[in-house]
Amino acid sequence: MSTPEHALAQFVAETTYEDLPADAPETVTRAVVDTVGVTLAGAVEGAGAVAAEHDDIGEDADAATLLGLGTEDPERAALRVGTAAHALDYDDLSWALDGHPSVTLVPPLFALADDHSGRELVTAFAVGFEVECAVAGPISPSHYEAGWHATATFGTFGAAAAAASLLDFDAATAERALNAAASMPAGTKRNFGSMTKPLHAGLCARSGMTAALLAAEGLTTSATAMSGDQGFWDLYGPEPASAFSFGDEWALDTEGIHAKAYPCCYFTHTAIAATQALTDDIDPEAIDHIEVTAAGGAGDALTYPDPETGLEAKFSMEHAVACAAARDRVDLAAFEADALADETVAGLRERVAFSVDESLPYDSHEATVRVTTDDGTVERRQENPPGVHTNPLSPARRKRKFDDCARRAVEPPEADRLYDMFTDLTAVDDIGSVV
Repeated sequence: MSTPEHALAQFVAETTYEDLPADAPETVTRAVVDTVGVTLAGAVEGAGAVAAEHDDIGEDADAATLLGLGTEDPERAALRVGTAAHALDYDDLSWALDGHPSVTLVPPLFALADDHSGRELVTAFAVGFEVECAVAGPISPSHYEAGWHATATFGTFGAAAAAASLLDFDAATAERALNAAASMPAGTKRNFGSMTKPLHAGLCARSGMTAALLAAEGLTTSATAMSGDQGFWDLYGPEPASAFSFGDEWALDTEGIHAKAYPCCYFTHTAIAATQALTDDIDPEAIDHIEVTAAGGAGDALTYPDPETGLEAKFSMEHAVACAAARDRVDLAAFEADALADETVAGLRERVAFSVDESLPYDSHEATVRVTTDDGTVERRQENPPGVHTNPLSPARRKRKFDDCARRAVEPPEADRLYDMFTDLTAVDDIGSVV
């Protein structure tokens, strides 16, 4: 009898580069380039720096080391690099899993990249993405709504599948890897706004890889650890799981991957863009108050109206919107100590009122912003933020983001070399040796 686990394992074992949808290599390449940039920045500060110190990575580490390439301990590298990739909350996401896909896929693939080509890495990324989205399907978004960090939970399956694809597992071994992964997911939204949130990405990258490597050594598992009674879906779904659906379409095509234009929780992004559009010609001091409404998911995630740290500020609609109205750019510096203490930003933050629009779907992108001054009120309702899959960031904006991030860790010529190399990922014969 065919099971979801068996269907996914066959997909992992049988999918080749030639099977990918026409646009998939470009989508994956953009995601990998973006992840390289945010990982380099995250490796030298916050949770990424803590993980690097724990791993005894010196301050003079080169790009290959910071990215976990050429490592002799892939599981340890996946933990460190996954944490760094998510440390600044600047990494991409997909509503197909209500989470961040690339931080679960790139770290294990980089840790295993030696002797593997760019095409193999692109294929493995695509396979891992499809698997984690398929696992998410029957219990999303209620799983996230219940308090689970979906990046960490579904991402464990994606990391296992990506590793299994890159290592060319047969279907039986891939199936054991996925069933082993079902015992490993964890990550609570209660830790959002702290260094433990990015640690979730590192833990799932490592756990998925561990599941795959142990399966290759003969680890045995239940055949239905995901779909069976008291399996993953039963335990992690607050409501009964819906029907498993897989194979008719590629999530890379239908849902895709959204790049972040701003280094903070994605639930703030549409409101940031709307605020910037409304206040372009308005003096911040002239603003009496700003009202913001967004979906229930935003209400659950954005729990710091008066943040005390940069990490808390990334989960503050009030701070994000205040920065959008008061600063030229909502960039990495907008979530550092100087911006939190800035009198104009702090004053505006107190005049931002955020509430949930109960008419919106829980995980909607949409936001409405109303800005009131002595001259009256202007309003903007916006469905999506910049950088969604169907309207990606421009090449110039992607490069600016990469430079802002990568140059925090490496010199500009090295940042340029990495950008050019990973932008031409499918032409690379051996990822590890080239980097």
